[in-house]
Amino acid sequence: MKPGTTQFKSSLRLMDATMLVAGSMIGSGIFIVSADITRNVGSSGWLLVVWLITGFMTLTAALSYGELSAMFPKAGGQYVYLKEAYNPLVSFLYGWSFFTVIQTATIAAVGVAFAKFTAYLIPVFNEDLVAIDLGILHISTAQLLAIFVIVLLTYINTRGVNSGRIIQTTFTLAKLLSLFGLIVFGLFFLRQDIWHNNWKNAWNLAPLSSSGYVGNYTTIAAFGAIAAAMVGAIFSSDSWHNVTFVAGEIKDPKRNIGLSLALGTIMVTVLYVLTNIMYTGILPLHEIAYADKDRVAVTASHVIFGSWGTVIISLMIMVSTFGCNNGLIMAGARVYYSMAKDGLFFKKVGVLNKNAVPEFGLWIQCIFACLWCLSGKYGDLLDMISFVVVVFYMLTITGIFILRKKRPEAERPYKAFGYPVLPLIYIVMGLAFCTLLIIYKPNYTWPGLIITMMGIPVYYLIGRYQKN
Repeated sequence: MKPGTTQFKSSLRLMDATMLVAGSMIGSGIFIVSADITRNVGSSGWLLVVWLITGFMTLTAALSYGELSAMFPKAGGQYVYLKEAYNPLVSFLYGWSFFTVIQTATIAAVGVAFAKFTAYLIPVFNEDLVAIDLGILHISTAQLLAIFVIVLLTYINTRGVNSGRIIQTTFTLAKLLSLFGLIVFGLFFLRQDIWHNNWKNAWNLAPLSSSGYVGNYTTIAAFGAIAAAMVGAIFSSDSWHNVTFVAGEIKDPKRNIGLSLALGTIMVTVLYVLTNIMYTGILPLHEIAYADKDRVAVTASHVIFGSWGTVIISLMIMVSTFGCNNGLIMAGARVYYSMAKDGLFFKKVGVLNKNAVPEFGLWIQCIFACLWCLSGKYGDLLDMISFVVVVFYMLTITGIFILRKKRPEAERPYKAFGYPVLPLIYIVMGLAFCTLLIIYKPNYTWPGLIITMMGIPVYYLIGRYQKN
């Protein structure tokens, strides 16, 4: 069978699609970001509120995307929805930021997280050990392991969607069960004195420094603190929409994409909230906020499992990040495939190999992600891109209102749950989040916005090249 003559194969069942949603969401964030959230909000109650707000936004967006996925059940997901609701420029800007930072830098960050926790078990992969010294560039053994894992998973996914499906479902089930097990053991070892101390001033919203509370927020600054705290929670809950990118490979996509989005996001949100409840029951608030290198789960596991705690959490995060990266790698290439079909990416990316997957797109993504691994700047950029991610979510959900007006006669096998109230609530909350970040944390906004806007001249250059 010649490349370019195949079609995507519908191989993913509802179970696989749900595991792709959950597996792409759960990486290393839930084990780490609660430290930064606690430093910003300074109390157990507000720690949970941040996770609940993020979970509500994620679930609302997922339920809204269900309508769009049922209308356009084909590869590309959000890229396709933006093109249909707006125009090719808007969808290209999403695809551009998705390729340059959102997906590739996330793959790099998750890959390096895998390596960092591998180092607990195999010290040779310590991020401080330099393997290659190029003068201006020092490459650590952790970075080399991250690159190896990204290349390995990319190769596996070039062998067909079934190869990626097996890894995704297996590893996601393993990490869901292990995270649930951690919660159960943690709640079993819950200490009443710590629980009482953490919750007696549960709604005291104030910055928490290493030496204690530092003053109080003004009313508007308090909203800014909540928005800043949500950056980590949003990053930890992101990538739930990856399942929409592989719509062309899902059985009965009009039903199963929307259902998998709902099931996957509900499952992960519940686990995230329970995990943070567990943290507040076994660790003093100050230890959550100032855990070594923000690794709250490692500190908690020492309380639960003693000297074996580090080994157990390291294995959990290795499984979690390996499975997470498989989902990111599998899904990302389908966006570039759709862009290529529209003449907005390398033509070869729009060709499927003999295994019915966009192999060239997978390898282009792999190269860019590996470069981010070497740069060491992916973590900063991921914080900065949260603003842009939410902007595109808002644009996509607004697209539901636009398409209801533009195409009232279009088939809608599933309609957005709670329309128009819930989608409007998401848009309002998203606007508040973005506005507060612009005011109080501009370093989280402008870099991502600049990267996205750089796509405008690129779009017109591509258009000029196509005309010639």
